[in-house]
Amino acid sequence: MEKERQVLVIFPHPDDEAFGVSGTIALHIENNTPVTYICMTLGEMGRNLGNPPFATRESLPEIRKKELQDAADALGLSDLRMWGLRDKTVEFEDDDKLTEKISEAIQELNPSLIISFYPGYSVHPDHEACARAVVRAVGQMEETKRPKLNLVAFANNSIAEIGEPDILHDITAVEDKKIASIKAHRSQTESMVATWAEKMKNQDPTLLNAIRRERFWTYKF
Repeated sequence: MEKERQVLVIFPHPDDEAFGVSGTIALHIENNTPVTYICMTLGEMGRNLGNPPFATRESLPEIRKKELQDAADALGLSDLRMWGLRDKTVEFEDDDKLTEKISEAIQELNPSLIISFYPGYSVHPDHEACARAVVRAVGQMEETKRPKLNLVAFANNSIAEIGEPDILHDITAVEDKKIASIKAHRSQTESMVATWAEKMKNQDPTLLNAIRRERFWTYKF
């Protein structure tokens, strides 16, 4: 993995980082690269309230805030920023203002790499709004000063339309940290993780490959 000056991760919901990029975050941190994670909302409209339920609609924001901090701690992430936008309304944010907030963060942090979603291939309206704003903010920069954009795509048509991912990270070395960060988002992941025990015991290759390989597309303007 290339040594970066600063990595900036931007996603709209707590747990957006967990399965797809948390291993990459942990590797950068172990490489002594500063990593900042901006999480736009507290995920208060998340469908899951635990299994069995241990949250209510009213308590979920605080629970997810704590889960996000626990996930960051599991990765060794010290710069976690919660913008507090309302979940499921990022798509209705003013485009210019959202772009400006991201531009301000880029100007402050001067990242050499930004990790976010790929616009058009990230399925959820909040994901798409986040992705578009990140690309707009970087696109407004002088070309020679733009950070790299490593983006996550998971729509069914991703590979058919934008090709295979050009970056694959083997995160096996930090697998334990990644699993701990996934488990930290207990209200959202507990049911899924419960199905892993037997598969992990049997070293199920499909599950291990899904956990240990993180894939990105480099965005080209």
